[in-house]
Amino acid sequence: MHAWRASLLRFDPHGQAVFDRDGLLVVGRDATGRAVVLAAGDHATLAPRHAHVPCTHLPGRILAPGFIDLHVHYPQTDVIGSPAESLLPWLERYTFPAEARFADPAHAAEVAGFFCDELLRHGVTTALAFCTSHPASVDALMAEAQRRRLRLIAGKCLQDRHSPDGVRDETEQSLIDTEALIQKWHGVDRLGYAITPRFAPTSTPAQLRGAGEIAARHPSVWIQSHVAENRDEIAWARALFPASRSYLAVYDDHGLMRRRAVYAHCIHFDDADRALMQHTGSAAAVCPTSNLFLGSGFFDFAGAARVPFAHGLASDVGGGTSFSPFATMRAAYFVGREGQTKPGLSLPPERLWWLHTAGAARALDLEGVVGNLQPGCEADFVVLDPEATPLLARRTRQAGSLAELLFALIVLGDDRVVGQTVISEAK
Repeated sequence: MHAWRASLLRFDPHGQAVFDRDGLLVVGRDATGRAVVLAAGDHATLAPRHAHVPCTHLPGRILAPGFIDLHVHYPQTDVIGSPAESLLPWLERYTFPAEARFADPAHAAEVAGFFCDELLRHGVTTALAFCTSHPASVDALMAEAQRRRLRLIAGKCLQDRHSPDGVRDETEQSLIDTEALIQKWHGVDRLGYAITPRFAPTSTPAQLRGAGEIAARHPSVWIQSHVAENRDEIAWARALFPASRSYLAVYDDHGLMRRRAVYAHCIHFDDADRALMQHTGSAAAVCPTSNLFLGSGFFDFAGAARVPFAHGLASDVGGGTSFSPFATMRAAYFVGREGQTKPGLSLPPERLWWLHTAGAARALDLEGVVGNLQPGCEADFVVLDPEATPLLARRTRQAGSLAELLFALIVLGDDRVVGQTVISEAK
């Protein structure tokens, strides 16, 4: 057991922020050997009953749940910040050539190590990640995440058409590879597997149908893909699947919508799409820096409140422009202010933070496991320095409420705020 004394941020079951200015976090092992939160709350209340526990005192620091990135492409680490007029040209010009290099296991391993280190440096302790169409890319990422004790969910891209040589796979073999990778990695330590059609236009109906059949056989695995990101992409999907009601419905028609299914973007939705997300228990990964960078559009937060469905925040590196959760939360705030049918929605800072931690855990069907610092949760947390830069220090010293403090961190913060990332360990 070990205790940490600092300010403490966590969330109640209703998504409301709970903040102890002088808090205590007690971490230990549960019956299965996992490092979990044993107690969290006010120091004066908890300290007497944990006086025997070694304690690290961090005055002026904030302990907060490790961030969750709901959608990120590890093979696109090297194309972040590449200019293009829109999504489809960006894929052709930068992404596919970069991903073709992951046929080389040595290259995949080198990028995977760097990628995992970047996640941790920015305070991300759980991620749902795309690999490439090469099974070796999955092996490399899973091995590096396992070495660092990251909770990581990832999968091999399925893309058997409309893809260039070097990344296009073969229908039957792609499904065989997916089954083999599930058996190899799913449920090993803190790892999970995600069945990963790249997006509907790059998979034949046979590949999508096979992916749905695998999903039915393995209800505990995740599903991830893209949907309704770009209008040209939507028109393409509708032309390829004319029998489906909408682009989103393509996935439902092939058995790929359920709990633990996470779809990136979900921008150009109508209420029938939102109702389908709600009915199936599928979730959206909201990627504001990517959507702004590629000019794709804006996630409709008001629509997601009107017809509620699960959603959380994601970096979408390399279309996204930063690994930093602060950059993602900041961009989500801008989208909420300017990108709605009725502009002016102001997402509270506590809500933005929840969407990148406990809310994202709910979207992953991991509520109560990660993304929070309530008793029983895995002990992934970040130590934040609210005075990491001179300007941030000046602003946070004047914060008169939790909302003002969190908002200052969101607007002015970056990786320098993350003083330490602690991954599921007792000390």
